[in-house]
Amino acid sequence: MILNKRVLVLNSNYEPLGICTVKKAIVMVICGRAEMVEPYPDEYIRTVSTRYPAPSILKLHYFVNLHKREIPLTKSNILKRDGYRCQYCGKKGKKMTIDHVIPKKRGGKDSWDNLVCACPECNTKKGNRTPEEAGMKLIKKPKKPYYVFFTIRSLENIPETWHPYVYYLL
Repeated sequence: MILNKRVLVLNSNYEPLGICTVKKAIVMVICGRAEMVEPYPDEYIRTVSTRYPAPSILKLHYFVNLHKREIPLTKSNILKRDGYRCQYCGKKGKKMTIDHVIPKKRGGKDSWDNLVCACPECNTKKGNRTPEEAGMKLIKKPKKPYYVFFTIRSLENIPETWHPYVYYLL
């Protein structure tokens, strides 16, 4: 149903804030809190006498100063951040493990900067060594992710109209 489709919500400075439904987006536009930036192509909300384009992207009329939203440091969030891709060999799959870049025995902490997704083979090969000692290289340096990253990444199909606003999150 069109009213349940997802709409990307942008702050007044065009920064992605989150996602809402078409139904909520229409209410925000009617109440004057937001404006439609992009409609869904060939999707309309019909009333008795009129049809309105269904919003795909919405921009708020006011700036929302968000405090940094914390993302819990969990195994599933590490796997999501890394896209279920081993950060040593690039293999992708659902049966991944978590590896400490600096091993715990060497003072490595449980942190966004020290945990990566690894396939069981690479995790075993690396063992209690640093990547350099094991002759392995990280594909990308681990870092704490941006909150909206998880919201956008969790969607199966990201609408084409969203790409210019979320390209750096993909």
